[in-house]
Amino acid sequence: MPIYFTAELFQFLARLRRNNNREWFLAHKDEYEGYVRQPALRFIGDFAAPLYEISPYLVADPRPSRGSLFRIYRDTRFSPDKRPYKTHVAMRFSHRGKDVHSPGFYLHLEAGGCFAASGLWHPEPPTLLRVRNAIVSRPEEWRASRKLLNWEDAGKLRRPPRGFPADHEFLEDLKLRDLGTAVDFTDQQVCSPRFMSIFAATCRKMSPVASFLSSAVGLKF
Repeated sequence: MPIYFTAELFQFLARLRRNNNREWFLAHKDEYEGYVRQPALRFIGDFAAPLYEISPYLVADPRPSRGSLFRIYRDTRFSPDKRPYKTHVAMRFSHRGKDVHSPGFYLHLEAGGCFAASGLWHPEPPTLLRVRNAIVSRPEEWRASRKLLNWEDAGKLRRPPRGFPADHEFLEDLKLRDLGTAVDFTDQQVCSPRFMSIFAATCRKMSPVASFLSSAVGLKF
C-alpha cells in the first residue's frame, strides 16, 4: 500500500505559516510540489475507485486545476487578512459540476488538525428549506442519518424556522443552518500506508448523511 503523505507535508505547511509571503513560497515551490501538491493529486486519482464503490455520483478529479484539490492561494479580495497562501491542504469529492457546498466528502490536512467531513456548510436559504422539508417528510430516514451529526452550529436558530411546527420531533435539527459530520485523523494516520483505506472507511461511515442531504437537494447518491 502506498504512502501518499509524509511528515514533510506538515513541516512545509508549518514553515509556510511562519513565512506566508510570495517570495518565500516561490523560493520553496519545489517543496510544495514534492510534498504537498503532487502527493495530493496522486491520492485523489487513486481514491476514484474506492469513492465509486461508495457513490458512483461523486467525483475524485485529479486535474491540477479546477479539480478536487483546492488552490493553495487565498482569495484576499474582500478580506482584511492579506496573507496570500492557505496553510492547510483541502480536497473535495462532490457531485460533478457542483461546488464544495454540495453534500459530498471533504478532506482537510494540517498539523494537529486533520479531518474528513460531509454535509452542508452555509447552504443558501432555498437549499436549506429543501433539507428542512425533507426532514419533515421523511422522518424515519432522517432518524437514522442524524445520529452521525456532530458539527457545532454557532448560527443555530433560537426559534422554529418559519412555517415549521414548534412541537416537531426534530425541532432542534430544523433550527440548524449547517448540517454535517466530521471525523478527526492523527498526523500519524495520514502518513500511514493505510490512510487510503482509513479515509474510504470514514467516508462510508459518513455516507448516510451525504445520501440524505443529496436526495434532499435533488442529487443522486
